[in-house]
Order: sequence, then C-alpha cells, then structure tokens
Amino acid sequence: MSNYSRRPVLLVLFVLIGFIFLVRLFFLQVVDNSWKAQAASMSERRIIQYPARGIVFDRNGEELVTNIPVYDLMVLPRDLEPMDTALFCDLVGVSKEDFIKRIKAAKAYSYRKASIFEKQIPAGDYGKIAEQLYQFPGFYGQSRTLRTYPQRTAAHVLGYIGEVSGPQIERNPYYKKGDYVGYNGIEKYYEEVLRGERGVNYVVVDVHNNTQGSYKDGLYDTLPRAGENIYLSLDAELQQYTEKLLQGKRGAVVAIEPSTGEILALANNPKYDPNLLIGRVRSKNYNKLLRDTLKPLFNRALMSRYPPGSTFKLINGLIGLQEGVIDPNTSFRCRGGYFYPGGKVGCHDHSSPVRLNYSITTSCNAYYCNVFKNLMDNGGDTEANYKKWRTYLSDFGLGKSLGIDLPSENSGFIPETTYYDKFYGRNRWKGLTIISLAIGQGEIGISPVQMANMCATIANRGYYITPHFIKKFENNPDSLPEIYTQKNKIDIDSTYWELVVDGMENVVLNGTGRRAHFSDSISVCGKTGTAQNPHGKDHSIFIAFAPKGNPKIAVAVYVENVGFGSTWAAPIASLTIEKYLTRKITRKTLEDRMFNADLL
Repeated sequence: MSNYSRRPVLLVLFVLIGFIFLVRLFFLQVVDNSWKAQAASMSERRIIQYPARGIVFDRNGEELVTNIPVYDLMVLPRDLEPMDTALFCDLVGVSKEDFIKRIKAAKAYSYRKASIFEKQIPAGDYGKIAEQLYQFPGFYGQSRTLRTYPQRTAAHVLGYIGEVSGPQIERNPYYKKGDYVGYNGIEKYYEEVLRGERGVNYVVVDVHNNTQGSYKDGLYDTLPRAGENIYLSLDAELQQYTEKLLQGKRGAVVAIEPSTGEILALANNPKYDPNLLIGRVRSKNYNKLLRDTLKPLFNRALMSRYPPGSTFKLINGLIGLQEGVIDPNTSFRCRGGYFYPGGKVGCHDHSSPVRLNYSITTSCNAYYCNVFKNLMDNGGDTEANYKKWRTYLSDFGLGKSLGIDLPSENSGFIPETTYYDKFYGRNRWKGLTIISLAIGQGEIGISPVQMANMCATIANRGYYITPHFIKKFENNPDSLPEIYTQKNKIDIDSTYWELVVDGMENVVLNGTGRRAHFSDSISVCGKTGTAQNPHGKDHSIFIAFAPKGNPKIAVAVYVENVGFGSTWAAPIASLTIEKYLTRKITRKTLEDRMFNADLL
C-alpha cells in the first residue's frame, strides 16, 4: 500500500480518538457532577518545611544561641473567599487598612503562590488563631523557628538573622522569599553551616481549610535537614564578666588563648541585648540602636583603629634587638624626654640612663625614640629600613586583616612609604620625621583584636595562630580550617623574646602595671599604654598574659578617654585574667570600682 493510500485511514483514526475524548469530557462535565464536588471541596497545598537552625554553644557546652517555635500566617490568593474581615483582623491583630494592603501585596507577588501575611507569631498566640482558621479559606499556618539568646551576651560576636533581601536572592539561588539569613557575626559567617536545608510537604485541604492528608501519600515530599550545631571558643562566663567590667565605659576587651588562637572573650561597650534583634520588633529596635549616639551596634574590638601607645614599644624593642641596633645592655639617657632639633618627645620622671628591661618597666619614651631612629637611619637608607620595619609589623599581623571568622574585620593602618612621600616628598623624610611611631602614636592604627594577638605572639615567644571563634563543628569535630591550626612565625631570635617577657613581668611587679598583680603564685606579664587623643582625654590601654611560663590567656583592654593605662585598663585586664584562671575574684574592692564606674 502506498503512502498516499494510507492517509484516509490515519485521518479516520485521529477523528475517532478525538471523538472519544470529547464524549468522555462531556460525560464528566455534564452527565457526572461528582468531579465538581471533589474539586470544590479539595485542593493541593505546598507547605515549606523550614529546618531548625544550628544551635551555637560556648566552649563549655553552654547554649549561646538556640531556637524557639513560631508560626508564619500564610495567604494563598487563589483560595481566598468572602469572609468576615473584621473578625479576622481582630483575631490576628491587624487593622483593616493593613489587611487590604497585605492582600494586595500578596496578589501582586503571585496569585497561585503563598506568601507571608503575618510573620513570627509566638506559638501561644498562634494556637488561638489556628482554632478559627477554618473560617478563613486561603490562610494557613507554617511553622518556623526563631533565634533566641539565653545568655543575653556577646551580641557583637553572635550577630543576628533577618529576612533575606531581594539582592541576596538574586546572588544566591538557594534563597527564596521569606527565608531567614544571617546578617552579622557568627550567624553570617557560618550561614551555610547553620541554616540547614528546606523540605516541602504537599497536602490536601478541604473547603473548611482543614488538612485531609498527604498528597499522593507523600510521594513528592522532602524532609528538611537541620542546621549543624557549632561550638565556639567563647567562655560565656568570662564574656559576661568582661562586659560587666566595661559597663559605664567606652571601649573593648579581647582575651585569647595563646597556644590555640581561640578567642575566649570579645566584649564591647556600649553594647546591646541580642534578643532585641529577633522577632517582629527587630526592625524597630534596630533603627533605635542605629540612632543611639553611643553607637552600641559598633564592634569596637574588631572594627576600631586605635593608636597602640606604649604597648607598641615591645615590638620596636624586639625589632631593634633582631636588627642589631641595640642589645640588652645598650643604654640611653632620658632627661625628661627625647630632644631633637625643633622638637621633643616628653617623658615622665625616672632614673637614667635606661637599659632594655628598665625601659619596658618604666615605659621610657626616650629609649624607644633612640631605638626607632637607629632603625630608620641605619646605613642611611630610611625608605629601605622603613619597608623592612613594616614587614616585621605585617608578620605580627598588623596593618592587615588577620582572617578572624567574623565579617567586617578592620585591617588597621600601617602607612606605606608612599604615604610619607606624599606629605614630605621622596627621600625627604627620616626617622625623626616620623618619630612618634617609636611610641605607638602618629599615623599607626591597630584594632583591639590585633593588640590581643600581638600579646599572644609575645606570650608564645614568637608565633601566633590566627584568632578565631570556631572550636568545633558537631558533625565534623576535627575539620577546622587550616588557617586556624597553623603557626604564623616571626623571624626574631628566641633569646630576644624572653628578654621582653622578663621586662613585661617586671612591669607588673615593679613598674607602671602594678595594679595588675593579684597572686604570688601566678606571674602576670603586662605592658601599660596611654594613647594621646586630640579630641579629649587620653585612652587607657593595657595588654597582659599569664601565667608567664605556660600562658593560658592573653588580654588587650582599651578604654576610651579615661587617662592612664594603669588606672582603668590594667585593673580590667588583671580581673579578667584572675577570673579565667581561678574562677573567683579576691580583690572585691577593685572589682566593685570597675563595675560601678560611670565614665561615659
């Protein structure tokens, strides 16, 4: 049979099949009305199953961040029917104007996709709403979890979560409208670990808005995967204690375990309760905190750029020893300061001449001006010497981001040679031109985290491990990133570190940091600093570590606009050390003075 002769047969076959479908459709729509009743009384609903976000613990297993159940009230425009709007608004607690506005927004988003009508309803309140939802087709509840911070501490470390924004959805296809995402702190940095993975349930609901069961026995359902729990290096008790020591002051405290780089405490003041930034009041409270003139949202410990003051003399001393411009017995005279043509760097009254150990003990400005000038002008090539000096500082982690596991870390500021070329001209500046750097003043800027890391490096006698908060992931306890396990070594001879450590011990026993001494059995090594402030009173600084022979904690304290380092920063540092090492405080009078001071 030819192709031409087959055409009538195929045509008849297609017509017959079409006729059968038409007859069946007529039967279903006209003769048999049962499908209408079923379609009218049943509909399919897609319900997102949000995972529980990972819990955050401190180093001792205390919960820092956990979850509480809440509900989002969802609206699906295609299922809406005429209803008692006044009753609904009274039940949910919204005005009629808000109701109309939200329904319009939901329809504009999608007629066939559900969106949030009212978010984060506490479980107790939602129970009352759920009892009445059968009266309001098109509305249903969707369970969520909300973060809560039981210790009410470490807000600048932990961060907060909020609803994902449009630009974030565009950048990352994982996120959908209504998802929550970490916006700061640990919540942001470890977002992919903590968030888990969404699941979905398809259910059948009747005309009364009641769930009748799974759609096709759950064939298309997927289970959510909870976020992973993580353990931080923070000590919750120490964190709360350092925050209390800072109350009434403006400043920061950072404590690090030298041998591991683990951050034990990172406190700021002014601060805020992290529970202010959860739930439906988050936006209101955030705007209030943002307008606060004391800037409680600002993470001073991580983002400030302070002059290190006399604490920086330790670094210049170490570099001077390594470069051979001084030795332990090199002495310089101090007659009230360092004098040079056209200027003077003043100093307090003390014995003269001064050698290395005593220069640390008494914090002699003249000694370190001599050291710095010799470093810069050694051999006559100031620019080359400055670059070498700056490389040492970079090795200490200064003038660059350390790589801490929090967003928005400030790199600090150590000027390049081009900075001075711009102001003075190429080859037209010498050591005396920038002599203020000798004592941690001038253009240099360091964050409190960098100062604590600098102290930990000295405690370790020549190396540091990048400061970090993550201690372990619950599902992978041995999988820390390499950056948080490897040693960053400083190219300075081992004998020189011990000389500086001895000087720091003498600061606490006989020098400017005597207020940091608290026990004959625990040797504290420290260094005071007083940073000049052109806008008011000087800043009080102190760095310290203990015990001398086996350091367990290194601390940096910075208190703004309160004067000498020995007055406020040293007592706060020593109380922090005592609290961590002994879990008790013997100097109650000093503690009360720190707790009750109002210096804001």
